[in-house]
Amino acid sequence: MELTRRKFLTLSGLGALTGLSGLQMGCDLGSMFAVPPRETMYFTPNAKFYVVNYMDSPYNLTRDVDQEQWRLLIKGEVAHPTSLGWRDILNRKPFDQVSTLMCIDTLPGGTSLGNAIWRGISLKTLLKEVGADEDTARDVIFRGTDGYDDSIPFTRAMQDDVMLAYLMNGEKLPKEHGFPLRLIVPGLYGIKNVKWITEIEVYNGDYHGYWQRKGWTDDGTIHIFSRMDSPGHHQLVPGPNVHFRGIAFGGPHTIRQVQLSFDGEKSWQDAEIEPPQSPYSWVVWNYPWKPPQPGKAMVAVRAVDATGKIQTSNITRPQPSGATGLHNIVVEIKQI
Repeated sequence: MELTRRKFLTLSGLGALTGLSGLQMGCDLGSMFAVPPRETMYFTPNAKFYVVNYMDSPYNLTRDVDQEQWRLLIKGEVAHPTSLGWRDILNRKPFDQVSTLMCIDTLPGGTSLGNAIWRGISLKTLLKEVGADEDTARDVIFRGTDGYDDSIPFTRAMQDDVMLAYLMNGEKLPKEHGFPLRLIVPGLYGIKNVKWITEIEVYNGDYHGYWQRKGWTDDGTIHIFSRMDSPGHHQLVPGPNVHFRGIAFGGPHTIRQVQLSFDGEKSWQDAEIEPPQSPYSWVVWNYPWKPPQPGKAMVAVRAVDATGKIQTSNITRPQPSGATGLHNIVVEIKQI
């Protein structure tokens, strides 16, 4: 489902009453009612990858982009301001990277995140070639065809994992995902991963982008996230064995551990994690459970990142810096 953040803010009037006690609003519309199980895949197909934009209809500005006429301007605190065309981008040395993107509006158990393999060019290499002034640069600003703008610190821009991407899961970047060029910064919420880029500016100050000017975070670091995909919420499942499966994502750090609780978060059981293909992506986890008796059970999931940080159970809303809290579901065991 596609929602703009403007629609999220409209919906959040209702979410203020119920959003964090069962009914999810914003990027994700969950439910207090039965939710079917979701298919858990390591890679998200392009057609199913979440889409959120700050405008209601950005495609009027981007749907007719002519890749041969498109230009990327690099300016600001650089020795050699440069304008690159589509062919210039394709002729540069590419690299592939598996990275997860996540909407800052995503609530516990939400669906507005996706994992893909991206191909693009190194932002660090490009900035070095144009002579970015490392003594004066503080931020790097990205501006898109749709009028959107945001920035990341210059020190972050100069790390090897930051990419200007033009392929997504082996296909030309879809228009709704930023064709012809978008930013991929692993570990930062989607608001920082600017799409439809036409201009990069190396800036000697602390730049506040579109959503920062409206009170949202300028940091954008993703909080630890975990989700149960199956069984579904309020689903009747046969015994005596129940298989739990889902994903977990650590933002800037990979996931070391996923745990489930069946007793109101008093104790935790370790799940098995499937080997990820990248430190920048979510992990898929599994847990086989033998319920002690038939009936309803409340189940919670949490994750631990590679630094040992445990996902918090404290509930916070998305604004200004992303939601926190644990995903809980109710399952009903038919028989043992």
